Amino acid sequence: MKTVYERIKEIRTRLGISQVEFSKRIFVSKSFYGDIEIGKKKVNDRIIFIISKQFNVNEDWIRTGKGEMFTDTPPDIRLERLLNIYNQLDGLLRDCLVEQSDVLLKLQKDKQ
Repeated sequence: MKTVYERIKEIRTRLGISQVEFSKRIFVSKSFYGDIEIGKKKVNDRIIFIISKQFNVNEDWIRTGKGEMFTDTPPDIRLERLLNIYNQLDGLLRDCLVEQSDVLLKLQKDKQ
């Protein structure tokens, strides 16, 4: 059976985000988070609670491996990141981002 450390790493890899991004989302340093993944730092209740709330993960699954990993649809971190970038751009650059997205969508459709 996997350890709590391995399950936390599995959450991060399933979401497809870096250790840096994951550590920011759970309010710990990157080095502290890296130590969690290798079992060097203890995972306390606060960290488990934050991971659970930030990423819709079943707390019991984190602790024991029992049940489903996600309590709901996992968040799409890439979409959240894109929205954050979009919101930081001015109007002209927002238009450019939308136009580039249209081009990418057309390229995808042409490939099919």
